[in-house]
Amino acid sequence: MLEIKNLHVKLEEEDKVILNGVDLTIGAGEVHAIMGPNGSGKSTLSYVLAGRDGYEVTEGSATLDGQELLEMEPEERAAAGLFLAFQYPVEIPGLGMGKFLKRAVEARLPEGESVNVSAFLKEVRADMDWLSFDRAFLGRSLNDGFSGGEKKRAEILQLLTLKPGFAIFDETDSGLDIDALKIVAAGIERMRGPGFGALIITHYRRILDYAVPSLVHVMYKGRLVLTGGTEIVRDLEAKGYDWIREGYGSPEDEIEAEEIRSGSALAEATHG
Repeated sequence: MLEIKNLHVKLEEEDKVILNGVDLTIGAGEVHAIMGPNGSGKSTLSYVLAGRDGYEVTEGSATLDGQELLEMEPEERAAAGLFLAFQYPVEIPGLGMGKFLKRAVEARLPEGESVNVSAFLKEVRADMDWLSFDRAFLGRSLNDGFSGGEKKRAEILQLLTLKPGFAIFDETDSGLDIDALKIVAAGIERMRGPGFGALIITHYRRILDYAVPSLVHVMYKGRLVLTGGTEIVRDLEAKGYDWIREGYGSPEDEIEAEEIRSGSALAEATHG
């Protein structure tokens, strides 16, 4: 279970507050989604949970199965069962994908245990076949020269191989065609069960049509301001975020929203 209590975060080098009291509990077997306008703090939440540099936690806590994540190094968080799928997976020339997967699995084993190479390869190849992912990629450098869809398949292969207890998908659906999107969603659904929880951070409804969340949250100005079912996704798709700004923002937010609407109307009149 992931439990976040009153989490406040600012940029390390300046006094810009990004998260302003986030409370969130995701139980085992649950898949939640967070949506929200750009700059609302969604990706920052994923970075802080994973241990990325550049952020300072000023208040609050985040635990995974009772372990305080914020006191751990990034590799310790991974060993504890946390997995982060990136929006833009990093290319690592010279590190073979097969070797990377094997070492990642070894790093999570109890001291003194080793990987059964034959069983490991059999399972990884079966997962690659399920993902329609050419087995030849095992011998290639991790993500190096991969297409966007191939990188996302590689991320889901890592998910299936490592079998984490909790996974965060930070806009993993960004820029994917429908076939790659279905693969990502199918990977989430394949993992779904009593020993797995997930958080999907997204701007779009389409991935949530295939990986249906237990709950949907809306983040605005560093806070989760609204929680409900998938009807929230339909409302956001139909009405955008103006109603969130009006209901949960400040007068300055409404001025900003009106400027955005006026600018859009002017652009349509000019180019229409």
